[in-house]
Amino acid sequence: MVQLINNKHLTHSLTRDIPRSFKEFKADIISRHQKECIILQPSFWDKDQVSPDIDYEEGTSSEIEESKPDNVSSNKINKYTGSEKDPVQGGRLGKYWSILTCGAGLFSDGYINNSISTVSTCLSKVYGKAYTESNAIKNVASIVFVGTVVGQLVFGYAADHYSRKASMLVGTVFLVVFAIMCGGAWGIHTTDSHPGGLFAALTIYRFFLGIGIGSEYSSGSPAAAEAANCLPKRCRNRWFIWFTNLAINCGSVVGAFVPLVLVWICGEKHLTPVWRISLGMGAICPMILFFLRLRFKESEAFEKTKFTKGLPYLQIIKFYWYRCLIISVIWFLYDFSAYGFGTYSSIIIGLVLPKKASLAKNFGWHVVLTLFKLPGSYLGAYSSDYFGARFSMTIGLLLHAALGFGIGGGLKHLTKHIGGFVVIYGVFSSLDGFSAGDNIGYIAASINATPVRGTLYGVAAMVGKIGAFVGSYIFPSLIKRHGLASAYYVCSALAVFSAFLTYFCLPELDKEAMDREDILFKEYLESQGYDITLMGLHRNDLEDSVIDTNTASFEVNEDDTKDEHKHIVGTYAIDSGNNSDNNSSSSIAVKETE
Repeated sequence: MVQLINNKHLTHSLTRDIPRSFKEFKADIISRHQKECIILQPSFWDKDQVSPDIDYEEGTSSEIEESKPDNVSSNKINKYTGSEKDPVQGGRLGKYWSILTCGAGLFSDGYINNSISTVSTCLSKVYGKAYTESNAIKNVASIVFVGTVVGQLVFGYAADHYSRKASMLVGTVFLVVFAIMCGGAWGIHTTDSHPGGLFAALTIYRFFLGIGIGSEYSSGSPAAAEAANCLPKRCRNRWFIWFTNLAINCGSVVGAFVPLVLVWICGEKHLTPVWRISLGMGAICPMILFFLRLRFKESEAFEKTKFTKGLPYLQIIKFYWYRCLIISVIWFLYDFSAYGFGTYSSIIIGLVLPKKASLAKNFGWHVVLTLFKLPGSYLGAYSSDYFGARFSMTIGLLLHAALGFGIGGGLKHLTKHIGGFVVIYGVFSSLDGFSAGDNIGYIAASINATPVRGTLYGVAAMVGKIGAFVGSYIFPSLIKRHGLASAYYVCSALAVFSAFLTYFCLPELDKEAMDREDILFKEYLESQGYDITLMGLHRNDLEDSVIDTNTASFEVNEDDTKDEHKHIVGTYAIDSGNNSDNNSSSSIAVKETE
């Protein structure tokens, strides 16, 4: 039963996410955990449970709470979207394919940002002080984050206002073209021993490469979240995470392994082809994705809710400022740590290894260190599904911080045992992926309505990349002035603060958050006098074509259980709302067949 809880989104829209009393704060914390942790719900264990009739009571002062069993689809028909929840074409396999097509572009982000660490080491060997004692060592690695910020803003707006598909395709072209140009970068008077204008060329190309990466965050990830939202409740989070954060980490592993293989092939005396081929191979994944995305179809939910004549910025800011601020701060702190360590991980390993250690050994340990990210990301996806994104992220951050403080305190002893250091540092990185790495993108997508998801997701991710940019600049100076241990202390302290923000300041993150937010946002816009007929299809057309005063029957195939279909009959009651000519409700009988 969908229950009417309060109408804070209408009466106190500016502070709707902030508790107005300690009693309300306490109630929110308890109820959120119970709803978000699905293993605490009886329906999680009772797969054979059949749902009773489900009533969706929609009004202008409703906060919607879903309490139907997990094995019953949450597809619903309402006066705002006029369609079933499933926006993805192609049936069951089509849903997973859509998530892959949208989210896997982040593989390029992982590859590009991790390969530059080993490429930076190669450039320092080839050009010596001309690279290490110039601003190039910072600019080449960090400028991609500036481009990413630009891409996240531009493509976020384009994805919401025009097309998710077009934004992804244009961004993919950026990735292909400028990855190839980075591999073939050349400047005036550049030779194998003298850089000439090489570093300037690399800096420019990597800026535009960053724009392509930014498109993946603000257009690909929101589209992947919308596709994942069509899956059964018990597995939504994991599929989104596997094709976004796990894809990033797989790209990081490949980005570390490719230079190692090239060093084996070319030898340590011929590093120019090593770094050039490493950068150029970043074009392979987006090139494949480009052709896959040509067949991508926009989700029905997006087509029917997007703004067609500009965004109501003032209303959006009033409605989403708080949650956008919180998730942006968390993302800033996460990227500050993750990219700061990741960009200079080869340098960190170099500080621990003996001075005469071979370059292949340095790169090899870098691969081993990067591999530790995979189990954390993979297992964190299950934890996010079963225990909820909020709880998994909070616990992961606290464990990450505890281990970081331990590494900082025992670093002198650990550096004498490279194997032990890499294992502990690897677990440290794995916990980072288990917590914020896995959940932050899912949270950023879940807390915003479909019409503004790309824009607000892009804003939060943009702030995160600013954190990555700051971290990549600060880490070398921090390590140089205060030692390697100081970096662990700083990042661990920030992780504790992030855990606090995650648990106490984020809004509800249950499985119905995305659907509920779509309805609340449109109710809010209506209350502000905004003409919602400017969003996608006209509202009157939707009501005429979907809502009938008589009961209609139709068949839909659901797959919310893993292995079998159930015969379910549900009744969806649709309130015509305060703005209609009458207050009668219409109902549509839904029958599911094998």
